[in-house]
Amino acid sequence: MSEPPSILIVEDEYPLQGVLESVLADAGFASDILSSGEEAMTVFVARGKRHRALVTDVNLGGKLNGWDLARKMREKDPALPVVYITGSAGAALWTSQGVPDSVLLEKPFHPERLVAALMRL
Repeated sequence: MSEPPSILIVEDEYPLQGVLESVLADAGFASDILSSGEEAMTVFVARGKRHRALVTDVNLGGKLNGWDLARKMREKDPALPVVYITGSAGAALWTSQGVPDSVLLEKPFHPERLVAALMRL
């Protein structure tokens, strides 16, 4: 039996982390959930396993925001699917800051929309 596809989630709101993990598990995905861009880069570069997609909040604490994180990860893996999630005015910046062929979900969103976005990518 093969392992489920692994999704790297970077979200600093702990209640939302649990919701995302549960929804993805129900859809057949495994997930690694981190709360900062710096942690995510460490895990991504170390790459004990291959992540099939990145789901990142746009506004993260620390030096790397979600836009920067996705760009750095795309430098390492140009085909990595990216889903941005934001509760702020991120949609206005998505066209200029987001990586090509990404998806943006504005909070609050129905968690199944995340699963649909990942399936589409």
